[in-house]
Order: sequence, then structure tokens, then C-alpha cells
Amino acid sequence: MATAALLLFGTFGVLTLLGVPIAFAIGLSAAVTFLLFMGFDQSMFIVAQQMASGLDSFTLLAIPFFILAGNIMNRGGIALRLISFAKVLGGRLPGSLAHCNVLANMMFGSISGSAVAAAAAVGGVMAPLQKKEGYDPAFSAAVNIASSPTGLLIPPSTTLIVYSLITGGTSIAALFVAGYVPGILMGFGLMVVAGFIAKKRGYPVSPRSSWGEVLRVTLDALLPLSLVVIVMGGIIFGVFTATEASAIAVVYTLFLALVWYREIGIKDVPAIILESAVTTAIVLLMIGASIGMSRVMAFGDIPFALSDALLGISDNPIIILLAINIALLIVGTFMDMTPALLIFTPIFMPVVQDLGMDPVHFGIMMTLNLCIGICTPPVGSALFIGCSVGNTSIGSVIRPLLPFYAVLFGLLMLVTFVPEISLALPQLLLGYK
Repeated sequence: MATAALLLFGTFGVLTLLGVPIAFAIGLSAAVTFLLFMGFDQSMFIVAQQMASGLDSFTLLAIPFFILAGNIMNRGGIALRLISFAKVLGGRLPGSLAHCNVLANMMFGSISGSAVAAAAAVGGVMAPLQKKEGYDPAFSAAVNIASSPTGLLIPPSTTLIVYSLITGGTSIAALFVAGYVPGILMGFGLMVVAGFIAKKRGYPVSPRSSWGEVLRVTLDALLPLSLVVIVMGGIIFGVFTATEASAIAVVYTLFLALVWYREIGIKDVPAIILESAVTTAIVLLMIGASIGMSRVMAFGDIPFALSDALLGISDNPIIILLAINIALLIVGTFMDMTPALLIFTPIFMPVVQDLGMDPVHFGIMMTLNLCIGICTPPVGSALFIGCSVGNTSIGSVIRPLLPFYAVLFGLLMLVTFVPEISLALPQLLLGYK
């Protein structure tokens, strides 16, 4: 086991440092490990077979459909309508534009399922408005960066779909419902910090909106927001599966963008589909390669050996869960969310199973942990996008991000050690046991 683990992770580490794309680094490290243990013919055959069979999944069809729905919304003017609605909701709070940023990221991120899309779409609109109101650009960027991953917890979330696949079929409906409370708490916690800082710095409160404007903006945002109701309502009441819901989301967003709002035309659709296909190919290649790596880890009994090693450190669940969280936080600083999820879920799942931790609870904990990672240097995708649209540097935004990191870490500890935060809603709505 030790030789296989050293070879697997050593090869992966070297390839990553050399700048090899993460999907190829994962696949090649799996192939090299198999090559030394099983010979050329068998190793190539097994890795290729595992990649193909792993992608042969009805559940995985939800990923390209949700990606396509998110891209349609990006181009269909839906972000602007959600931002206007968020301005109405947070308009009378201290630092109202900061609250608007958080709320808009929560809504748009949950519908698009992408932290990067939320950071780009919402931040691109909010940064000039905040600058005009006298906000420090670094503070504005920090708010946008820290709040952009909230949509990865609030369903529909492709991240939770990937987790369900890796764990062998953890209920997607339960995972989706479980993400609501942590996602809302995440947004609320960030708003508290943003409000405190904004009040201390004397940032302005937006003018009171007229009742007519409130009604107009609310009605304008009602149709995009109803997508979540349609998708989650159908899943919860058993009308359709998560995969079928993703296809319905595409049809619904196409109707809004093409017919209702008329922000795009038929001629724009092929480009949106092509962009979605490229994104899907990247994600599915990583999933396929990671499935090959998981096969290698299973061949070498690596997850169970690491499980025994972690359990050998202490028999105290608190210590073990802290160790897992610290390891994932470190991983998140240099690895993007999807590959981290794909690689480390099979490693830590046997550990938490031995502790009696529910897989839905662990999925939410792991997703929240890795959400922090995409906001941190050196390779946080939300960090890079947030700084780019906010016209500020990574160095200048780190200090304003520190209080937001503290809130996110505090919430992570709550979610880790209070299972009811994640499990109460699935138990209430779905009868989840």
C-alpha cells in the first residue's frame, strides 16, 4: 500500500508542479501506478475501462444540463434582474450595496450553480456601483469573492451531484435540501460582517425605493427565482429526478431568455451550447480520470489504510473531524473544488463511516470546506475572478478577506459538529433517515 500511495500521489504532485492540466495529471498518475503493478497492457485497459464505465451514468447527465441552464441565464439578462431584486432587499441596511452583492450571489449562484459565474456576473455589475458610492475596491472585491460560493450549497448544485456519484448514490434530493440552511447561514454571516465594517467606515445607505419600484423589481425577478421552486419542488415531491429537473431547467431558462425577456436570439444559442459543451467536457474529463484514480486507490487499499492511520491518531471524533477539515482546507488552497472532491471523498469516506457520520452531513461539510478553498490564494478561482472584475490585486484583497474567512471557518465548525444544521430539513421534508 505504501509503495502504491507514494507512487500515485508522488506522480500526481510532480505532474501538477510541472503545470500539467489537473485532469491529465490525475489520469497519468493512475496509469503510471497501474503500469508498475500490473504491466502495460492491463494498466492501460483498466484505466480506460474505468473512465468509460464511470461516465456511463444517468445521474451525470444533470451536469451538462445545469451548466447549459447557467450559461443561458448568464447571457439572458437574469443576473441584472436578480441584482435589482437584491438591492430592494438590502437597500436600507448599512453598506446596502455590500448586502446586495451577497444576496445577489446567493440567488444567482444557486440558480447558475457556479461560484465563478456568480463572481463574474454579479461582481462585474456591483464593482462600478460600489466605487461610485465611495466603497474601498478591495473591500468590495472581498465581499464578492467570499459570497460567490454560497450558490454551491444552495441547490441545484452540480458539486453535490458529483459528490453523490462518487459516494455511490447518496440521495441527491437529500443533499440538495441539506444545503439550504448552511448556504443561507453562510450568506447571513457574511452580511453581518459586511454590515459591521460598512457601518464602521460610514458607507452610505441606498435611498428608499418606492412601493411601485419594489413591486416592479420583485415581479421582474419572480420568474427566475421560480426556477428553484420548480426544480426543488419537483424533486422533493417525486415528480421528476434531479437529472430530469436539469433538462426542465434548460427549457425554462431558454423560454425566459428567448421569449419572455428577449435578451438573446436564436442565433446566440449555438454559441451558448458550444461554451457549455467545452465546460462540460472539462468537468467530465476530470470525473473520468478521478474514477480511474479511485480504482487505483481501491487496488492498493489506500483509503482504508489512511482511515486506519487517522483513527490511530485518536479515538475522539472531534479530533479526527478537525484533522480532516484542516487537511481539506490545506488542499483547497492549491486545488480546485471538483478535483479535490473527486480525489479526497474516497479517501475520507471510510473514516467518517467508521465514526458513524451520515454521508449527506459529510457531503455538506466537505462542500462548505472546499468553498472556502476557492476564495483563498494561491489558486482560488473565485479569488482570481473577483479581483479581475473588481479591478484590484490579490495582495490588496487578502486583508479585507480575513474577517470573512473567520466567519466561514466558524460556520464550518458549526456544520461539522452540529449535524442537525444539515440533516433537519431532509428529515422534515423527505423523511430522510
